[in-house]
Amino acid sequence: MITAVDVIRTKRDGGELSTAQIDWVIDAYTKGDVADEQMSALAMAIFLNGALPREIADWTAAMIRSGITLDLAAVGKQCVDKHSTGGVGDKITLPLAPLVAAFGVAVPQLSGRGLGHTGGTLDKLESIPGFQVDLTEDRVVAQLKEIGAVICAATGDLAPADKKLYALRDITSTVESIPLIASSIMCKKIAEGADAIVLDVKVGSGAFMKDFARAKELAETMVRLGTDHGTDTRALLTDMSIPLGRTAGNALEVRESVEVLAGGGPADVVELTVALAEEMLAAAGQPDADPAAALQDGRAMDKWRAMIGAQGGDPDAPLPTARETEEVTADADGHVTEMDAYAVGVAAWRLGAGRERQGQPVQFGAGVEILKTVGEPVKAGEPVFRLHTDTPDRFAAAKESLAGRWSVGDAPVERGPIVLDRVTA
Repeated sequence: MITAVDVIRTKRDGGELSTAQIDWVIDAYTKGDVADEQMSALAMAIFLNGALPREIADWTAAMIRSGITLDLAAVGKQCVDKHSTGGVGDKITLPLAPLVAAFGVAVPQLSGRGLGHTGGTLDKLESIPGFQVDLTEDRVVAQLKEIGAVICAATGDLAPADKKLYALRDITSTVESIPLIASSIMCKKIAEGADAIVLDVKVGSGAFMKDFARAKELAETMVRLGTDHGTDTRALLTDMSIPLGRTAGNALEVRESVEVLAGGGPADVVELTVALAEEMLAAAGQPDADPAAALQDGRAMDKWRAMIGAQGGDPDAPLPTARETEEVTADADGHVTEMDAYAVGVAAWRLGAGRERQGQPVQFGAGVEILKTVGEPVKAGEPVFRLHTDTPDRFAAAKESLAGRWSVGDAPVERGPIVLDRVTA
């Protein structure tokens, strides 16, 4: 007979959990037969003592089995999913999904909302008037067949054990565990039923993983999990030491994404969008596809407009704008030499673009506009940031988060590469 106390004791003492123990504890916790305090103790034991690859694979499989899996066979196309570990200004999903769909590949993007300093894809899209994120499985399949791209909320029936466990980890300081992070991400991605998964693992101050070695370990763990479950999985490690693009905030990022789809936009956003599209298309059997061309010739924009319209949005409607703006200016002539991504994310959050806890509303027009980024010249008195909010009493706190976290120097600097490494099975 397996008991919660025995499972906790095994991992507390550095032992290896059996497949039967893992299956039992995930099932019992999902049903409510294992108490939160017992699962908290087990999560802390895993946090402190780690887990072997076989344990992580079993844990992931058990969480997948706690709910439904989507059947995308009816779509009739190769289905490729993408997941980002989150960062500041990371709006890549928005241009990426219609770009890949322009090549006849289906992109089922089941996304989430923002919490803390990283923005949520659903919050960004809901700034588009009329856009609907809650879709039935039948509607997801139908839209993938017709248009090839959908970005919507994940159903609560997908890996419910993970949803319950994630909320517990968030309040017990057990989030930063590679086995638990990897299984949490991959159980949902695998349950979505895609043929392939491309992971964007962020590294740097604005990312969940600040350290390259730990980020690579996470990427390798997730790639192994996907591969072991029969899903072609690959990962890019990408730079998040400075913000991605020129905006952090919901409607601001949508506007920038549309610029990319129109053949313009910031060079770093275009570069990463194309790099991830190339990986997704290669996984779908199109290694010679040219996604950069589809941004220039309007094919990606056509898919974007079709996707927004299919989900009730108006692609031509004006996006929300904040009622108030203030600028942060340079004190001296020179070049911007540093810009801490985390500080910019916190500033956007404090302006109202994010939330402190689940369920809070966000200000769609709030955020930070980056007028001068790393490597660019600036003159004393010239604005570097433009802050947007509906509530001007938020400006002081946003400015406080930026103070001392960016700098101007005499010598110009070059930004390093966006893609730092690639991990495959």
